[in-house]
Amino acid sequence: MLYTSYSGNNTLIRTGKWLTEGGKRQMESFSVITLCDAVMPFGEQLEVMLAGIRRTIQEQGTPVFVRFFLSDPANQEAALRGKLDFDCAVSVVGQTPLNGTKIAAMVWCRTGAQVCRAGNGMYKVSERGIDEYWFAGGLSELEGSYNQTVALLDRLASDLQGHGLTLEENCVRTWLFVQNIDVNYKGVVEGRNNVFDRHGLTPDTHFIASTGIEGRVAGHDNKVMLDAVSVSGPGVSVSYLHGVTHLNRTSQYGVRFERGTVVQYPDRRHVFISGTASIDNKGQILYENDIVRQTGRMIENVEVLLREAGCGFDDVAGMTVYLRDPSDYAVVERIFSERFPQHPRVITLAPVCRPGWLIEMECLAVRGNSELL
Repeated sequence: MLYTSYSGNNTLIRTGKWLTEGGKRQMESFSVITLCDAVMPFGEQLEVMLAGIRRTIQEQGTPVFVRFFLSDPANQEAALRGKLDFDCAVSVVGQTPLNGTKIAAMVWCRTGAQVCRAGNGMYKVSERGIDEYWFAGGLSELEGSYNQTVALLDRLASDLQGHGLTLEENCVRTWLFVQNIDVNYKGVVEGRNNVFDRHGLTPDTHFIASTGIEGRVAGHDNKVMLDAVSVSGPGVSVSYLHGVTHLNRTSQYGVRFERGTVVQYPDRRHVFISGTASIDNKGQILYENDIVRQTGRMIENVEVLLREAGCGFDDVAGMTVYLRDPSDYAVVERIFSERFPQHPRVITLAPVCRPGWLIEMECLAVRGNSELL
């Protein structure tokens, strides 16, 4: 992974790039864009952010997925969507950037990818005969987190079926953003279990890599938002990460997601590491009320999963870090700055699904086949 950074115009852009063999042509990049001036009003921050995204797209290639992190989506999302001028899957979640600004973004770009609308809010990304289907910002108007989760996953399954795919065979990553997670996560878990039972996703088969985390949207009644990516094509295979020395199967404490998913393409692999916290292989929270030790164990757990996938942190293109308590930001930022000074990352305010977990992180790694030899 090649890491670059740009600092200018009140913007910090960190990018992780995966290049073809010999570095002749860039294939993929993952950029995290943060702002440097927290005093500007939202309208000015938005203009600076969009300029940073346009710069990133101009330099890195076709955008395939963009996620915005907002401090107050009820007052900000409409203004943001009114100014979007790129056509790909876009996710907007209320998770306050903890550097004091009102907006941050991540942008995933590819060279040579073709992106088109696939109906019902889904986008198709095609490259070398392989298709990805991105489902972003899915919402339901039903009442309660259980019903909304069922409706969203059923909609995803139905949309995939319309393209000849299935939830169980092709969906490789989901994100479930939950308003007031301490109250509503139980309904999300039960709703997902309902859908997975109907699709044969059980402890005896496999689940899907996922992050279930606090995240708000503009609508007060929308308790759950779903993002997902599914993959289909010749030469594509999927395997799952467990990290049994450090982590247990999630089904042992009643939830259903994989610790990580490896998507093997003909020329490279994507490694999706699910939301990972300070946990042991019995499902117990480690180091309660100690943010430094929880952060250390969390990083260790992620490292174990990456190693199982044949990767390391040098292959990580980008990270998202979630904190329950904003007062922990300074110490966590220091730890990540020292351990991962070049890695694209964003740290947001987003409580984890169990109150004892003070911190959680997820990441994406990319590694070429020649690098795996």
